[in-house]
Amino acid sequence: MDTDRGGTPVLTLLQAYLATTPLPASGRLPPERGLAEALGVSRAELRKALAALEAEGQLWRHVGKGTFLGARPLAAITGVAELARATTAPEVLRARLVLEPQLAGLAARHATPVQRAAMREAIDASRRPGLSWRAYEGQDARLHRAIAAAAGNAPLLHLFDELAAIRRVLTWDRARTRPDGPPADHPSFAEHDAIVDAIAGKDTEQATRAMHDHIAAVHRLIP
Repeated sequence: MDTDRGGTPVLTLLQAYLATTPLPASGRLPPERGLAEALGVSRAELRKALAALEAEGQLWRHVGKGTFLGARPLAAITGVAELARATTAPEVLRARLVLEPQLAGLAARHATPVQRAAMREAIDASRRPGLSWRAYEGQDARLHRAIAAAAGNAPLLHLFDELAAIRRVLTWDRARTRPDGPPADHPSFAEHDAIVDAIAGKDTEQATRAMHDHIAAVHRLIP
């Protein structure tokens, strides 16, 4: 883990800064140059720490506008409501099958240890006993975004975020067959494990194939 000159992990410095420094109402962080100077670290070290928090869903970035504290709001994605109204479930499936397997393959090449750990944390959180469907879906979304962020491609990550927002609009009011959450043998658990195992093993082809099969299986279960 990167550290500052005093030996403190850069991620720890950044978390302490965010916890103690007042930010504007928008939650926007200072520009990278100023933030790196405030923490006494290099911009390269800062970017790694920012990427780790982004993978956990603690930050979100808008190209050309900056980095913001918190989860990405739907309002930050231009025209998502209008686009969702013009989109069908089969179109979402086709879009996911084009984009997300490729992101998983790229993640197998580029994911850092911190990013792989974030994926494992999301998987573990999704298996907590007593989790509601809403809470499970939140952890599922966290995992898929961590994989997308680990691909290391900002334009593709932007497309992923738009598609994820459209999915949220389309599925938010969908009835759940089990209001108390997924059963212990929910098939997505094993599918998620297979994806992340392939990413951890740097197996590009298997990661791509496992993500494709997972998305196809999930959409077959959606009424």
